[in-house]
Amino acid sequence: MGRRDSIITIGRQFGSGGREIGQLLSRMMNIGYYDKELMQEAARESGIDTHYFEKADETTPTGFYHAMLGLSSFNYGNTLCNETIFKLQADVIQNIARKHSCVIVGRCADYILRENPRCISIFIHASMSDRVARIQKHEALSEKEAIEKANKTDKRRASYYNFYSDKEWGVASSYNLSVDSSLLGTEDTARMIKEFVEKRLSLIDRYGVLLPRQ
Repeated sequence: MGRRDSIITIGRQFGSGGREIGQLLSRMMNIGYYDKELMQEAARESGIDTHYFEKADETTPTGFYHAMLGLSSFNYGNTLCNETIFKLQADVIQNIARKHSCVIVGRCADYILRENPRCISIFIHASMSDRVARIQKHEALSEKEAIEKANKTDKRRASYYNFYSDKEWGVASSYNLSVDSSLLGTEDTARMIKEFVEKRLSLIDRYGVLLPRQ
């Protein structure tokens, strides 16, 4: 990895625009973008059908157990080794980060890359009203249904993140930067994150991993 390479990981509330912001950052910085592409790459490298990665996507072993019970290569005795899916995907994330700059959305990427000094972790949240409006723009759901889906998805993502990492999903101290996308909108939020990342990396290049003393 070159000194100027940068890895941006994005955690996000459902409906906060995290995926769109990640895509905007990717284009603004002319770097790679990975979301569901990680599952496809992990499936390709492991030779396992993408279907199983999709079933396990950001899901804890408890919630995924019955869905995978019939896959013999993932069972040792009667115990399902669901962590294998996580490990395969983590290997892909590590390999991508070693090769080039990129934006990676979700899947505990910030924790997987925690020892990479050029990895900047971001969490995107938003007001429920903004989230509902964004969800309804893409799905034919009532306001109540959109809120229920947002809460259910966030609960699943939190469970996954908290299970595989030693941090807490959505808590500001778990990330380098936590941003409310409701305040600036997706495009300006992406610009602000870009400026933050570039400033942070310039300090690393100048002073090393630690920030200079004030």
